[in-house]
Amino acid sequence: MGRPKKHSGPIGIFDSGVGGLSVLREVKRQLPAEDLIYVADQAHVPYGDRSRDEVLGFSLAIIRFLVKMQAKLVIVACNTASAVALTELRNRFPKLPFVGMEPAVKPAAEETRSGVVGVLATPATFQGDLYASTVEKHARGVKILQDTCPGLVGQIEAGRISSSETRQILERALAPMIDQGVDEIVMGCTHYPFVIPLIREIAGEGIEVIDPAPAVARQAGRLLEKYDLLDRSGGETKCDFFTTGDPAAFSGLLGSLLGLKAVPQRLLWVEGELQEVPRA
Repeated sequence: MGRPKKHSGPIGIFDSGVGGLSVLREVKRQLPAEDLIYVADQAHVPYGDRSRDEVLGFSLAIIRFLVKMQAKLVIVACNTASAVALTELRNRFPKLPFVGMEPAVKPAAEETRSGVVGVLATPATFQGDLYASTVEKHARGVKILQDTCPGLVGQIEAGRISSSETRQILERALAPMIDQGVDEIVMGCTHYPFVIPLIREIAGEGIEVIDPAPAVARQAGRLLEKYDLLDRSGGETKCDFFTTGDPAAFSGLLGSLLGLKAVPQRLLWVEGELQEVPRA
């Protein structure tokens, strides 16, 4: 009996910047046989400060690019894009399975002993219907404390994950939560898991920090299984990276954040669509 055929097409993953790499890291760990393609829209990072229409437009164009690249499933590895665009993406691309980001309020509410849960996310995520409905459905009777951590995404995009300024941003966000007895802290932005070690250092023992990436990777695996898209070939895999920003800077972040050596390809925004820039 011959080796099973490799399912064509990668898993597509996109974010406004490097935050979604925290999801890619977990997808690589849980689904090591899959090809991956990652798009970082660093020309527009952070999405959390942009209008709903802008984020929707960027997201639709990125999906069109990923469809052109034959993606068989897409992970919207951005909480803001998930909150703003996921429903519309599913409506516009009904044959393409999607996995979105949802702040892990439910497990935090179930696990809290103090009844106080902290959520760190962007303003757009907090203002979205998805977050509101999640809190309403799963966190009744639980005190939810929120902070947008202004400037944190920029620090992580610059690779300054343990700088004094990054620590100050987190200390300002976490101090009121700690004072009010928080024992569960939810990462509501895919950038933030990269500073979990610093958060744990500041928060101390007894406070659980929840990274949603493992649950997202599990859901991707379930959908691939459901639609018979899992790669069972055991062949070589590849991971392609694209950025609308500076490929050299992104390459450096791949090394510092994930320990990966890769040369991303440049994408340009041209009249609302993404175009590849040929390598020199």
